[in-house]
Amino acid sequence: MKLILLNRGQRAALCLDLSAINSWMVGGAVIALFACVGSIGYSLAGLQGGGSAQPVAELSQLQTELAAQQAVLADMEAQAGEHIDALALRMGQLNANVIRLNALGSRLTGMADLEDGEFDFQNPPAMGGPAETDELAATDMDRSGQLPDLLGDFDQLAETLADQEQQLHALEGLLLDRRLNDRVSPSGRPVNSGWVSSYFGKRSDPMSGKSSWHHGIDFAGKYGNDVIAVGDGVVSWSGDRYGYGNLVEIKHGNGYVTRYAHNQRNLVAVGDKVEQGQKIALMGSSGRSTGPHVHFEVRRNGKPVDPGKYVRDR
Repeated sequence: MKLILLNRGQRAALCLDLSAINSWMVGGAVIALFACVGSIGYSLAGLQGGGSAQPVAELSQLQTELAAQQAVLADMEAQAGEHIDALALRMGQLNANVIRLNALGSRLTGMADLEDGEFDFQNPPAMGGPAETDELAATDMDRSGQLPDLLGDFDQLAETLADQEQQLHALEGLLLDRRLNDRVSPSGRPVNSGWVSSYFGKRSDPMSGKSSWHHGIDFAGKYGNDVIAVGDGVVSWSGDRYGYGNLVEIKHGNGYVTRYAHNQRNLVAVGDKVEQGQKIALMGSSGRSTGPHVHFEVRRNGKPVDPGKYVRDR
């Protein structure tokens, strides 16, 4: 179908073919439809793309946080291992200190002759008491067992044990000095068998019968009987000496010197170290003597003193 349009200003008429217009309209509508569909598809694709990007980002963030937590956990495990190693080392040190203290305490107990059971280092000390149930005790119990506090307690205990060990060592030194002083001080008889035949002091001289002063004590016995040292010391004389015959002289320290005279034979030489109870000579009758005996003499700071006191000490 055709449409003829007439215009007063125009001479020619305008003729429109409606069938062609219809074809153009249909084609335009189709093109518009395809354009709309494409736009909708593009929009849907954009929406779908934006929706999938957000979960991927969240997953990446979670993976990063998980890796960080794993690193923190590994660091905590390493620190826990270091603390356990330090705790084991400290425990070993404390055990060693306790063993040393027990050994030292046992030695001191024997050296000081303490009553049995008063200081028993083989068993734990007897102690006890009611359990605390107040709030402060409960709070302390809640806080107990924490590793830093436990390590601090170990350090404090180690310092206490070290102080006690130093004090016990000082006490041991004092006891050793006392025992050493006891050993170097003359004590006991210079013979294992024999009897006293003359005392210290004024007496009649056995050779001249005149009044004289005897500077020692005579112990009579048999030829060849043992003559023993009454204290630790160093031999300062061994040989013949006027009036004494075969003489052994021992310096003990602290100003003490002992003499053992009229020996049949001396068994030690000058410079020898001797111990208390050691055999140093054989009994005889050399020098000014009327029979086998040992003249025992004690001197303090160069002056003769009565040996009876030191004989009775043993």
